[in-house]
Amino acid sequence: MREKILNILNTNAGHIVSGVEISNQIGISRVAVWKHLKKLKQEGYDINSSSKGYRLADSENLLYPFCFKNREKKIHFFHTTSSTMDSARKIAKNNGDHLSVVIAENQTKGRGRLNRTWFSSPGGLWFTIILKPDLPPPLSFKVNFAASLSLVRTLNRLFKIDASVKWPNDILVKGKKLAGLLSEMETKGDMISFVNIGIGLNVNNSPKKNEPKAISIKDITGKKVSRKKILSSFLDEFESKLLNIHY
Repeated sequence: MREKILNILNTNAGHIVSGVEISNQIGISRVAVWKHLKKLKQEGYDINSSSKGYRLADSENLLYPFCFKNREKKIHFFHTTSSTMDSARKIAKNNGDHLSVVIAENQTKGRGRLNRTWFSSPGGLWFTIILKPDLPPPLSFKVNFAASLSLVRTLNRLFKIDASVKWPNDILVKGKKLAGLLSEMETKGDMISFVNIGIGLNVNNSPKKNEPKAISIKDITGKKVSRKKILSSFLDEFESKLLNIHY
């Protein structure tokens, strides 16, 4: 029900939608609508209330499937999960599609390379891409490199950020960690069954509280930016790079 409410508010982004209209569209009482909206606010969604109704103040930072119209069926959103890597592994083993994306607003056990703790503070972009390339395991590094390169190019194009890749799993800006990548692979015979690439990108969060040597896009640009635009642009860039990877 909450996702349906957010979808309605997102469709009417910038405009007030009455409780009666929401109630009629999803078939629940106005009291139930109010309770769901109250819970959404407690979870951190920026929803303005007035006597006329409700307005979603920041639609650019929603990451639900309905926000990605051309990829909606391949987006798996969790408000809270242990880690997107854990969820992606289950989905991949359960016939999850190539280029499916698992996104979480919160991770309770986010992790980096060598099982180091990854602090997933609110406002960051935490996601894992499920890939099923027609490649043998020794060539899996190609998709990892494509992901790193695509992320650097996306950040430079959108924000003129001069980021660099510290192989194998860090994206740095002036020596400070902006993003981390983690990959996990499962094989079948002599070929890759799936390889999942997890990405933690500091966007509108404040990573310095837990990681003094980390930095976010907000720290660099001095303003809040669109997580939805970053993810969409990155996925477009990454998908184009994958087309050039051959066995």
